Amino acid sequence: MRTQASLGAGPLAGLSPAESARLMAVMREAALSRGRLPLPARPVIGQSWDRMLRLGLDPERGSAPRLLGIEELERRRRQTRLVEVLPTLHTGLLEAAEAAGHIMIITDADGRVLWIDGHRGVRRHADGIALTEGAHWAEDVAGTSGIGTALAVRAPVRVHSSEHFVRAFHTWSCAAAPVHDPRDGRLLGIVDISGPAASAHPTVLSLVTATARWAEGELHLAHSWELDRLRAVAAPVLARIHGKAAVVDPHGWIAGVTGVTPRDRRLLLPKALHDGPVWLPALGACTVEPLPGGHLLRVLGSEPDGPDEPGGAYGPGGAGRLVLDVRRPHEWSLTFSGPSGTWTHQLSARHAEMLLVLAASPEGRTAAQLADDLFGDPTRTVTVRAAMSRLRRSFGAVLAHRPYRIADRLHVDVRHPERLQDLLPFSAAPGVARLRDADI
Repeated sequence: MRTQASLGAGPLAGLSPAESARLMAVMREAALSRGRLPLPARPVIGQSWDRMLRLGLDPERGSAPRLLGIEELERRRRQTRLVEVLPTLHTGLLEAAEAAGHIMIITDADGRVLWIDGHRGVRRHADGIALTEGAHWAEDVAGTSGIGTALAVRAPVRVHSSEHFVRAFHTWSCAAAPVHDPRDGRLLGIVDISGPAASAHPTVLSLVTATARWAEGELHLAHSWELDRLRAVAAPVLARIHGKAAVVDPHGWIAGVTGVTPRDRRLLLPKALHDGPVWLPALGACTVEPLPGGHLLRVLGSEPDGPDEPGGAYGPGGAGRLVLDVRRPHEWSLTFSGPSGTWTHQLSARHAEMLLVLAASPEGRTAAQLADDLFGDPTRTVTVRAAMSRLRRSFGAVLAHRPYRIADRLHVDVRHPERLQDLLPFSAAPGVARLRDADI
């Protein structure tokens, strides 16, 4: 199937809702048969259809519903941070959803529906398509949809009528946006408004997106208060230390330092930070001591060399090993192991793409080559340099430049899906597409 990103949804904009729905149905049928589309699908929809075709999902019914038990549903509700912003989400969306004859849906990061509220009649219809609390609505189960596709691309998405891959959902329209934890960027879940396609309005996506950002703002404010409390604890502790030290919260955000000047406001920490010696990319070898609401990191010896100086890529102890894990469609990590310790960091989608391309090119890539790998445009070197600068803030200890590459003497192990066709399925980067087409 071929789609043209340049035209987007423009050709459909001037059509009536009924005409638009009929044309989208024709486009979907052409996509299923891998024929030529009468008009280009929106890029986010066309790329999702491609993923579903590669997956072999049933276009009529999707996968069989898999509901959570009551105990597991309640456990997920208790553990998610979304429970802290439920009042905000209800205030922003519920009244509008009910007025439009729609429902509000909140899922976790796995696409499991945690809460549904809104128009009672529409909720009854939702039961008929397994859109119920505890149901699974990730793309590999329900196909192209507001919830599943927003999870896949980590961005707000509207899916209307026949844009749904599964025919059973063609009478529905949904608008969804992700909610992230501002402490570490981790995806918390999806907030969505869904209802009959005939009464849907395109501006609902703006409302859902604004409400998701509002909820993230509430979480950010709560985190700021937590850091302020930790700073009050850190100040007298650091005043008594004559060496180099830092106080951080459990997510690495700095509450105070003495004798060191980190390049960022957040330090990269191991996934599980325990008391005792540990090696950190930004500080080197440290001891870890518990504090109320955080950790005291005492630097042992001098700070590590800069990322471009000899030895700086490995910390004390020389060469090490990197494991880039991109086996899962929506969760990726980078792990460093060496004589000085081990740390693991979860990756954003862009960082996963960049590190994968660099791992596949041990000789390195120039800014122009990386621009071509990521955007298909070798002139976008300014964008690449800015992106590499952000990447080096977190992973400067394992990166080198001139050309951009994984630091010398580091062994890199890439763990990819069993089928390379499933590698970073969200990604439209030409460099990733070339890797998908390669033989395993």
